[in-house]
Amino acid sequence: MSDTVARMERGVAAFPADEWDACAGDTNPFVSHAFLSALEESGSATGRTGWQPVPIAVDGADGRAAAILPAYAKSHSQGEYVFDHAWADALERAGGRYYPKLQIAVPFSPVPGPRLLLRDASLAPALLAAAEAVVEQNGLSSAHATFVAPEQVPLFEAAGWLIRADRQFHWANDGYRDFDDFLDRLASRKRKAIRKERAAAVEGLEIVHLTGAEIEERHWDAFWRFYQDTGARKWGQPYLTRRFFTLLGERMGDAVILMLALRGGKPIAGALNLVGRDTLYGRYWGATEEVPFLHFELCYYQAIDVAIARGLKTVEAGAQGSHKLARGYTPTPTWSAHYIADPGFRRAVADYLVREREAVAEDIEVLTEMGPFKRGG
Repeated sequence: MSDTVARMERGVAAFPADEWDACAGDTNPFVSHAFLSALEESGSATGRTGWQPVPIAVDGADGRAAAILPAYAKSHSQGEYVFDHAWADALERAGGRYYPKLQIAVPFSPVPGPRLLLRDASLAPALLAAAEAVVEQNGLSSAHATFVAPEQVPLFEAAGWLIRADRQFHWANDGYRDFDDFLDRLASRKRKAIRKERAAAVEGLEIVHLTGAEIEERHWDAFWRFYQDTGARKWGQPYLTRRFFTLLGERMGDAVILMLALRGGKPIAGALNLVGRDTLYGRYWGATEEVPFLHFELCYYQAIDVAIARGLKTVEAGAQGSHKLARGYTPTPTWSAHYIADPGFRRAVADYLVREREAVAEDIEVLTEMGPFKRGG
């Protein structure tokens, strides 16, 4: 490993798409060259927005990248969904400087997936050593890999990174024949409540699913209005630009399912999903008309319908949201990994994370017991 040389590029676009994707694989669309380069090219993830792309690569014997970190120099903690504001405040009160930091992530996407993109798995230690060197040599406070795929957590642990736990709500396909088969596994009261919600949500509406060439610019225009409304209420301003959605449709249209609710043929709400090898990823939602339960219908129930029809194993419907529990989405741990340069600050964070992981594990256990499924089912 001492002879291994790492390089840092100025963006994902600096890599040929086939070279990047040979490392990223085809399981998770969010780490693909198409998705990440669209974030850059659209002006969504750039230095101007506080997401300066600085991907780190280690080349193989063939001179092509064999291991890559999708990394960003961050001047803030927005758009990450793993909240470290308290860490930043603590370090700065102690006289330190938290920003800039190195973020290994998919911008604006709380989607678990590989953060070490490995064509050659033996290069994982070298890649993490390179990230640590970037922190040390540039006077950064820390490096953070967020929403790490569970199978990669041991690689970060072996390198001595601190591990943080959180949880999301995911739906698991237990071989259901259709939505009614899924409902049959739920307690009677929950089953009846969902049927009532679905009926009320779609009354007077038409729900359409669009993918690939079916998605036209007018559909993106409608969805952009929905997204802007949600972004303004949640974050103050939308993270993604309008151009991002056009690029997403052009480059990844076949992996996109755009669900729209129409009233009299006019879109009034929508939900955007991406399809991986075995998972449906629900991403963005918005509406210009308030309709009771329509959010649940478009974001949760329609997603379950698609997963069952396509034989997908899982639906991941985004971060947070304990209201998903009653809709059959169960608590699932998520993981992040952290390299802290300052030894004293590192010890304090490590102590906090031990207690936090215990609390998260207890929370998951309690929530699982509260789930809607029949007891013993």
